[in-house]
Formats: sequence, structure tokens, C-alpha cells
Amino acid sequence: MWAVRIPAMAATSVASAALRRALHSLEFLPPRAIGFKDKFYYSRPLLFATPLHSSSALGLCQLSQAIKSDTDFLLKGVGDKDTNEDVKRVLEMAKRAATRCEILHTGFLTPPVLKESIQALKDLVDIKTVAQGGYPEAERCRLSVGHPEVLTSDPDIVAALSVLGNFGFQPCSHGDFLGAILGTGITRDKLGDIILQGEKGAYILVVPELADYLTSSLDKVGNVSVTCKKIPLLAIEYELPRTKAFKTVESSLRLDAISSAGYKISRTKMAALISNGDVRVNWTGVLKSNTNVKTGDIISVSGRGRLKIGEINSTKKGKFVVELIRYM
Repeated sequence: MWAVRIPAMAATSVASAALRRALHSLEFLPPRAIGFKDKFYYSRPLLFATPLHSSSALGLCQLSQAIKSDTDFLLKGVGDKDTNEDVKRVLEMAKRAATRCEILHTGFLTPPVLKESIQALKDLVDIKTVAQGGYPEAERCRLSVGHPEVLTSDPDIVAALSVLGNFGFQPCSHGDFLGAILGTGITRDKLGDIILQGEKGAYILVVPELADYLTSSLDKVGNVSVTCKKIPLLAIEYELPRTKAFKTVESSLRLDAISSAGYKISRTKMAALISNGDVRVNWTGVLKSNTNVKTGDIISVSGRGRLKIGEINSTKKGKFVVELIRYM
């Protein structure tokens, strides 16, 4: 079994081409030692005595060379072009983990990037992935990549903070918390989900190395003074979001038409929100009102929450019956 799983019709040509490139670049190198878990293997890179087996650390390191130029091939499975560059960075990280026989971690990824990265990496049998967001329903997650013999448990890569304040008279939105946290100087990829707790405040998930910094730096959200402290992940209390499902009949699947029906505002006003950059589809900003949406898409409008596109059916008159799921 080759260490890269690819469709049967392309397996021979792609694997052979990758190996030929790797061998050509390595044919004059002397034997080298590769260390893994207190064992050393000596290999002349030009000659493989056996195919690259998934259980071999030597095969893992040779694999990283063999697929070094094939990131584009792995990216062919990425359906969303907007996430392509982010997924490419994850694949490069996975190759570094393979080369060094170690475990590496991403920042917090959006759901589309996480999904596409895992989909692309499933073709590498010597790479294991572990996604963690701090609690079972997490949307933004960090991805750990490494060899299965090294990545044997879930790494400790997510920390939880409790942000407390008197929000009874001055409620704050998700955007208020996000703005206050980013205002401390940290970047978005270091921050996971924000779980609102009504009048109490919120839980926030962050990378562990910034937990102490935020506890001392975050002192206000909106106009409300807050205190911030670290808590165990198991102490997070959350409820599944409330939703309301309904159907609309539209003449097209344009973003402005579907979202105006979902948010109960005029199409003209929705078009203005889109052009102003206040609307995202699958966590990516969209500026064109004529963008078509599909089943499974998540639409979010600043200050108005989220909307999920459910089942879509056509009528005999050529219109579309669209199921919409509004997150309350």
C-alpha cells in the first residue's frame, strides 16, 4: 500500500510521478539516519526496499519528500475556492509534521477550512488529525496533525476563560465581545468560540499561551467593566442554540432574495448590507447580491445572527421552495 490514497485510475501515474521527482532530487545523497522514538533507521533515499507502509516512521519521512510537490493534487478536493489558501497552509504544516516526525497545531479554523483540511488530509494514511474547540458543539476548532504513533492523545491546545460583568442593563452582543477581545491586540486565529451567558457575561476559548494575557488585559466589553479568569474546559456551561424553521418561495437563489426573506427585511436594505460588507456566507465576506446560495450554506449578518439554508425544491412554475433555519 502506498502512503498516499488516491483514486484508482490516477494512483499509478500520480504516485510514480511524485516518487520520480523525489528520487531525482535525492539520487546523489549518501545514506542518512532517521530518528523516531529512540530508534534509528538508515536509508539511502534513492532506493526503497519496500513500498511506503503506513506503520513505518521511515516511510512517513520518505512520504513527505515524495508528496512535496503534490499539494495542488490534494487541493483538488477542496470545493470552496475561498478557503483554498488556508487549506494549503494546513497541508504545508502537515508535510512539516511528516518531515520532522512531530506534532504541529493550527490556530482556530473556521468550519469550512476545518472541513476541507480534514478532507484533504484523509488521503495521507500516515497523518492523523485531531480537531478540538474546547467543547462538543464548538464551531471554531484547532487542528493537530502528526503521525498516529506520535499523536496518541488529544493535545492540550485550548484554554477557557470566563468573562463576568453586570450585563443586566447593558446587554452585549457576540460582536461586542469579539471587538473587545481583538482590541487587546490578539489576532482572530488565536480566538475560538465566544459563548454568551446572558446577563452573566460569556465564555471564551483561546490558545493557552494567551490565557494569562487576556485575564490581565480584558477589563471592559462595550461600556461594562468585566473580570476575566481561567476555568477548566469541563466547567463550560452551554445550551444548544434555539432555532426557528420556516419556508419561503423565491424566484431565484440570489443571496439578497433568500437572506431578505430569512431576516424579514426588505431586499433593498439587504442589498445595502451586502455591499457594505456586513454579510458573510460560510464565514467568508460576500459583496455581490447576485451570489447564489445552496443547501447547507450559513449566512450571517452583523448584529442580526445567522441563517442556515435547508432543503431546496423547485416548483412547477420554476420557482424555489427554500427551507430556512434562523438561529435565535
